[in-house]
Amino acid sequence: MNQKKNLLFLILLFISSLALAQAPLALPQIVNYSYGQYKGGIQNWDVAQDQNGILYFGNNDGLLTFNGRFWNIYHLPNFTVVRSVKIDAKNRIFVGGQDEAGYFFPNENGVLTYHSLMHLIPEKERKFADIWNIVIRGDEVFFRSLSKILHFKDNRIRIYKPETQWEFLGTGNKEVYAQVKGKGLMIYKNGIWQPLYNPPELDHAEITSILPFRRDTLLVTTLKTGLFKMSSKALTPFVTEVDHLFHNDRIYCATQVNSEWYAFGSTSTGILIINKNGKMIQKYSYEEGLQKDNIRGLLIDQNKSLWVALDDGIDLIGINSAIKTVFPDKNKQATGYAINLFKDVLYVGTSNGLYASKVDPDQKDISLSKRAFYEVTNAKGQVWGLQEINGQLLMGHEDGIFLIEGVKARKITSAGTWLFQPVSWVYPAKDILAGNYFGLLHLSFNEGKFENKGQLPGYTDSFRFLDFDAEENTAWVSHPNRGIYKLKIAPDYSRILNSRIYGKQDGLPSTLHNYLYRIKNRRIISTEKGLYEYDPKNDSFKPSPLFNGALKNIQIQYLKEDNQGNVWFVSNKRVGIVDFSQASASKPFNIIYLPELNEKVVGGFESIYPLNEENIFIGASKGAFHINYKKYKENTFKPNILLGVVKLFGKKDSILFGGYFMNGDQVTRQQNSKHVLQLSHEHNSLHFEYSSTLFEQQNNIEFSYQLAGFDKSWSEWNAKSEKDYTNLPPGNYTFKIKSRNNLGSESEASAYRFVIQPAWYRSIWAYLLYLMVAIVGIYLLFKWQKIKHKKAQEKLSYLHQLETDRNEKQIADLKNEKLEADMNFKNRELAAMTMHLVERGKVLSRIKDVISMLVKKHDVPDNSQSFRHLLRLIRDVEKGDQDREQFTLHFNNVNDDFFGKLKDLFPDLTPNELKLCAYLKMNLSTKEIAQLMNITPKAVEVGRYRLRKKLQLATEVNLFDFLMDIANQK
Repeated sequence: MNQKKNLLFLILLFISSLALAQAPLALPQIVNYSYGQYKGGIQNWDVAQDQNGILYFGNNDGLLTFNGRFWNIYHLPNFTVVRSVKIDAKNRIFVGGQDEAGYFFPNENGVLTYHSLMHLIPEKERKFADIWNIVIRGDEVFFRSLSKILHFKDNRIRIYKPETQWEFLGTGNKEVYAQVKGKGLMIYKNGIWQPLYNPPELDHAEITSILPFRRDTLLVTTLKTGLFKMSSKALTPFVTEVDHLFHNDRIYCATQVNSEWYAFGSTSTGILIINKNGKMIQKYSYEEGLQKDNIRGLLIDQNKSLWVALDDGIDLIGINSAIKTVFPDKNKQATGYAINLFKDVLYVGTSNGLYASKVDPDQKDISLSKRAFYEVTNAKGQVWGLQEINGQLLMGHEDGIFLIEGVKARKITSAGTWLFQPVSWVYPAKDILAGNYFGLLHLSFNEGKFENKGQLPGYTDSFRFLDFDAEENTAWVSHPNRGIYKLKIAPDYSRILNSRIYGKQDGLPSTLHNYLYRIKNRRIISTEKGLYEYDPKNDSFKPSPLFNGALKNIQIQYLKEDNQGNVWFVSNKRVGIVDFSQASASKPFNIIYLPELNEKVVGGFESIYPLNEENIFIGASKGAFHINYKKYKENTFKPNILLGVVKLFGKKDSILFGGYFMNGDQVTRQQNSKHVLQLSHEHNSLHFEYSSTLFEQQNNIEFSYQLAGFDKSWSEWNAKSEKDYTNLPPGNYTFKIKSRNNLGSESEASAYRFVIQPAWYRSIWAYLLYLMVAIVGIYLLFKWQKIKHKKAQEKLSYLHQLETDRNEKQIADLKNEKLEADMNFKNRELAAMTMHLVERGKVLSRIKDVISMLVKKHDVPDNSQSFRHLLRLIRDVEKGDQDREQFTLHFNNVNDDFFGKLKDLFPDLTPNELKLCAYLKMNLSTKEIAQLMNITPKAVEVGRYRLRKKLQLATEVNLFDFLMDIANQK
């Protein structure tokens, strides 16, 4: 009979393993990011990561970036799809789109800016549709479209065209490979594409990736014809367990997970992970939690997590995670209450029955076994406990006690049962006490069978917590709403002899909410205010001296000691561990919380099954968690910190810093001390965003910040990743930020320095101006005092000075009168002389006229000597210059060297013209001038005309006024 049961059990296990052979027993954390979260296009085509840990996705809307907390989208100039993304050693993010190739690189403010390479391509070659692959080798960048490969180096682009079309571009062992449709595989050597080989296998096979395999051997994936191993000699098929899937579902992309594993993204089956022996390790698809089975790109990030670019969204798979989820029934996802590994079968008791799965005994980490759960028959309902006793597995169920026999559960009792406790640790245990809905039940074990000896009368409370003291034959039990019971049991375990209830009066902080456990061979009570121990000397409870220092006043609902002596606990749905393996000089243990499980355990029905350090199982509201605690401690990736954005608070398009520290044309980890931002006083409200790229541990990350120059100390640790500062006063500031994980590991601090300038009236120049004004004011005050004193002194001599001035004025007036008299005398003398000359000229003219008439009347011959002598004398008098020279002398004395001024201004004037100017200035008539100059009036008019021309006078200018202006000039 037993052989038939075992055979049936093996058959069911085999059928289950065939049905679900591809899925792992436990699933790692899978985080889904929908296009609604990252605000980009639905489809994502490629993924890459830079040296700072920032992720970049080729998205339908452009280049999508993610730093752990914040998403950003950067568009191409023609707003096309970004099909491919690669990052070089200089942190240039090369992208390829539709008829577009180039790279993004931060500007001096750390903001990503696009640099197109299209201008390097001849205009007639700029049509090439999509760039499907980018390969970077050293300082060379290759872009592949179907019609051409663009080779970018030294700021030049060379173009390579195929005979048919380029189907693939990749790299391996520092070589660059490409596939030409129908022509086989090519290798890039010495600036040309050379044929490598063209085996028949590639005639209808499109290569999708080339990955390192062993030494000089590469692993080649194809779209529809499976995997190949490529060496320098040949291309040989690589047979795997899932070749049928590779041939049917297409391998679109692939990446190396670790030294032994490879991940392959398919178009309809999700992700398949195999090892180098071709054995299937894991499978992730829509059923396991992916948003889509159509995979476009894969990346193992710096912390060994797997990023998936999907045809619809982005997913993160923590394949290196130490915490995974076990779903015995994915469709129902029932609550997990109890877990036990029995004879290489993992049993999970849930709110909907008992499930079992055969595990691989060679796997130290059970979660890596293949998922093959089946439902144990006759076990429907709430499963409260699973415990191996005497080599058999007992199940506490809401319908009673069951013995698990292969694929079936056999009922032993009918009362709902919580747990089991052998009364001694002698193997086999003959007597077992069970806590059930109605108190305590006695089971006996004889000849390999369990027998129901019935309930112990006396108490009918439901006992979920039980600890048996074999020395005193006493059962300690607890009820959260009743208290702690000490029950003296009869030697034959048939009844309760006496009892005592412990509560607040016995040292406990309260009679309610007390839970009983055996920890470190001590009777421990978890209470609302920490852990208490039983003190047998005083028959009371006291705070635990071992745990109270660290867990004082912490409300704990569950405790479980593992095989390494560590104590796992649950406090208000928070799971933690008191790790004694991490003792220090100051304390014997270290407390570690697992925030990944916050609010995910079952409140009131907590369950932890610590099989060993690599397999800790915790009941969850949906299924159960598997924790590889050894790996959890080893995955101590030191948190990093990124300052994402600094911008003006409340203003759009006001980014001051874009997330990349620059030193010249290089991306650095720290801010260049020479590039400190100077902000005007009105820009004194700033918004900071920061993050950590420990993507899988985002729930574990906390941040602390300080604005040096404003904050006196670092802030409390919290999960918030933004900080605003408003109305900062002028000064020099440094915003510092750091992160830590739940293991207490802290990142180095990142710092951003900036200066807020004071208002103009509070600037250094303004204060210098104020100082200058004060100095000038003081100076003016002293000067005013001095002037006032001086005025007082001067006032005394004022009247005397007035008298002196009056006397001096009288003297000056006398001098002026004398000068005026002299001037009047000279003017009168000049006038008299002028009149004398005029009158003399008139007299002479009349004498000449009389003589001429006498000569004519008396008919005196013209040659009469007497007349001739008389006329000659008259002419000599008319031509005499003595009077005229005297006139000139007087004229100059009166008119301040009038002739000298004329000669300076008009050096071409003749002496006669100077005389004419003098007569004109005296306002003499033409006739008077003619007599003075001994010329005719007509000659005077001609002289006036010629003089006007030499003086260059316009017709409307009065000659007399002009000469008066010259005479008055100083």
